[in-house]
Amino acid sequence: MMKLLNEGFKYIDLFAGIGGFHQAMKKMGGVCVFAAELNEETAKTYTLNYQIESHFDITKINPSDIPAHDVLCAGFPCQSFSKAGNQKGFNDVRGVLFFDIVRILHYHLLINGGPKFLLLENVRNIVSHDSGKTWLRIKEELIKLNYNVIETPLIVSPHYFGIPQLRERAVILAVRNDIYNQEIKLYIDKQSRNSTNIDQFLVTKSTDEYKLQSFKISDYENKVLEMWDDFFNGIKEEVIGFPIWSEYFLNSEINPNYPEWKKEFIRKNISLYNNNKSFIDKWIMKYDQLSWVLKTHKKFEWQAGNTIKSVFDGIIQFRTSGVRVKQPSVFPALVAMVHIPIIGRKKRYLTPRECANLQSFPEDFKINSNIRLAYKQFGNAVNVDVIYNVFNKFLDSIGGDLDA
Repeated sequence: MMKLLNEGFKYIDLFAGIGGFHQAMKKMGGVCVFAAELNEETAKTYTLNYQIESHFDITKINPSDIPAHDVLCAGFPCQSFSKAGNQKGFNDVRGVLFFDIVRILHYHLLINGGPKFLLLENVRNIVSHDSGKTWLRIKEELIKLNYNVIETPLIVSPHYFGIPQLRERAVILAVRNDIYNQEIKLYIDKQSRNSTNIDQFLVTKSTDEYKLQSFKISDYENKVLEMWDDFFNGIKEEVIGFPIWSEYFLNSEINPNYPEWKKEFIRKNISLYNNNKSFIDKWIMKYDQLSWVLKTHKKFEWQAGNTIKSVFDGIIQFRTSGVRVKQPSVFPALVAMVHIPIIGRKKRYLTPRECANLQSFPEDFKINSNIRLAYKQFGNAVNVDVIYNVFNKFLDSIGGDLDA
């Protein structure tokens, strides 16, 4: 069997962030010969860790300034394809940045045959965006450049590899046709989402850099959680399968202009109130008519089934949609908009170091000293172990069919 990449292979890191691809390729013995990251603060973190200047605007890069390379890595911007955004795709300036990858590939194809492998990452929704037309366009562009492209992006999440974070992303893999031109068959053996103890990813003691006490929830947040814990344990229902909107406990009017899904949720809240009227009336009085509670915190989402009996046993987020409680076996996706998860039993937020652990960055990774930026940078990062495992499995899947 031929070895497809030798020690010291060269790669470039486009839309580099803080170096999730860099960490993965480094573990494989790769050498970064070029990196590009538009955000200045993120680029500073990249330089701090890898001593490589990465603060470049990819739209202004001359491909001739990029050295020859074996692997092109790119976590190109996902906002224009994400369900959380407007989904304008290639009609969004961020969406067309994919064509800067094409521009770079086209140049290197003519000069040196182009990189052997492409390793791209984006949101899961890129597969179905615009009824699948977005993915077909991406695939067609890469095929034109003489690449054998995976039939459909591989959907993977850190929890597949024993990391307790639910973060499904699409990984696009391609190899030059002259290296491998058969169908790419790649299978990922998923681990159960509840297979890992989250404690091994948590900081167990305070450090000079991050004092755990400073990540404690506020008195107000604690009171809100105690209020909802009291509610959950006081109602007759053991499992709540819909969002709780407390405004409809004392207001049973339903706006006829609301969409049907919203009307149905309101009906369920009214029914819940009627089934627990005596307790809920006392609960409302006990917590001062909820007059001190912010509007978004008057909503409650229980997504932990019957696995736990208390809000404080779960993983919690204060979201615009309400206070959300999940099972304590896996964390929700760390995202740049930053709904930072709370570890209920510890009554504190995840620290940046714990976010680094959940994104598989090593212990010696130097975290941005600005905590807000640190959270954002880890939320934007690709998961190191996901990329490392997927790329290795990809190489194994095609390398086994090659003769030395």
